[in-house]
Amino acid sequence: MERTSSVRRAMARQHKGEVMIAGEQLRLRLHDGKLIKDRRYHLRTYPNCFVAQELIDWLVSHKEAPDRATAVCLMQHLMDHDILHHVCDKRSVLKDAKLLYRFRKDDGTFPFNTEVKIFMRGQRLFEHLIGDKNSILQLREEHGVVYQRTFPGCQLIDWLLQNGEAESRRRGLELCRTLQEHGIIQHVAKKHDFFDSGLLYQFCINFRRRRRLSELLDESEQDNEAVAVSTQQDNHPDSPFVLHKSLPQEGSSAFQSVGSSKDLKQVASGRRGSLNSLQPHSAGFPPFVQLSSTSVRCNPKSVLRRHFTCDELLAPGAPFMKKVLTVIGDALAWGFVVRGMAPCYVQAVDPGSPAAAAGVKVRQFVCQVNGQCVLNLDYRTVTRLVMTGPLTVVLEVMEPLE
Repeated sequence: MERTSSVRRAMARQHKGEVMIAGEQLRLRLHDGKLIKDRRYHLRTYPNCFVAQELIDWLVSHKEAPDRATAVCLMQHLMDHDILHHVCDKRSVLKDAKLLYRFRKDDGTFPFNTEVKIFMRGQRLFEHLIGDKNSILQLREEHGVVYQRTFPGCQLIDWLLQNGEAESRRRGLELCRTLQEHGIIQHVAKKHDFFDSGLLYQFCINFRRRRRLSELLDESEQDNEAVAVSTQQDNHPDSPFVLHKSLPQEGSSAFQSVGSSKDLKQVASGRRGSLNSLQPHSAGFPPFVQLSSTSVRCNPKSVLRRHFTCDELLAPGAPFMKKVLTVIGDALAWGFVVRGMAPCYVQAVDPGSPAAAAGVKVRQFVCQVNGQCVLNLDYRTVTRLVMTGPLTVVLEVMEPLE
């Protein structure tokens, strides 16, 4: 009975992860189709927004939903999972009207609780493993049954140690068991917990699979308590959230488009939860970092007193001091937020994080990541470099002389 409850909890967590991925795939497509942009309403500019009515038009015209009512239900499902929200958080229900809504990933208000961070850690490991030329994910046989993309438990722990993802075999085993508890990996026959042995395991979720948001809605209606999502492999029908070559025609709107938005700051308060960065776009998540599970629901501004160019930072006699910092990530991540289009700067640091312990401070400019110069790179690229590198990150930073 206890194991059944554990399995159902893992299935429910897995469903939340599937909703995150499907929502993010939709968000990226809407950005590509220019449906998400800065808009002005009542003399105020709202960055990275969409008009609900325009989005419903788009979903129906692109056959993402059979009718407007279904399209509204799909978006409400994302809203219920904190994927998107009204720009002022005044409405908990999505209306088919000329109202502004925004994806929480676009304004830095996505609630990163422990479950989300673990899910994203699993996604990052999946991306590393699937992209490795000599990947441990292989076709293997156990008890006469052949399974795809499997790995022996001991080999995964070896890989974690070799790539700096775990400090010891004990820590690696703890991480793998946490991933199993949250429905990210499982024994191929679902008979065993995770052991540092030759037993075969595999990822429950193919993070690169194209997803239909409608399938998540159907699953949730069947079982609201604990939802079992599909874990089919690659032979899945094309998703309506795949980027198409043709872009939608934008309808008339009472909102005016404005220029590109300023970088948004990620603010957090309360007790520390280990920081995690979102994955590269190929994984369905944009490069982004969050501090803790308690987010401030706002549109924060940059912490910089003024913008600096790369030339200003490198000019002789510039009022900056260069430092080299080594950040040893914990079980989930590092604990700092970077922003900026070039040069990047530290927007926030979690007080109890590895980054804070290493000396990372707000307003420091990031010059190098693991020996690679990043001054001319934007925060997305810098975050991707950190995420695809080892758990121990060597940063060269420049901080203002006070």
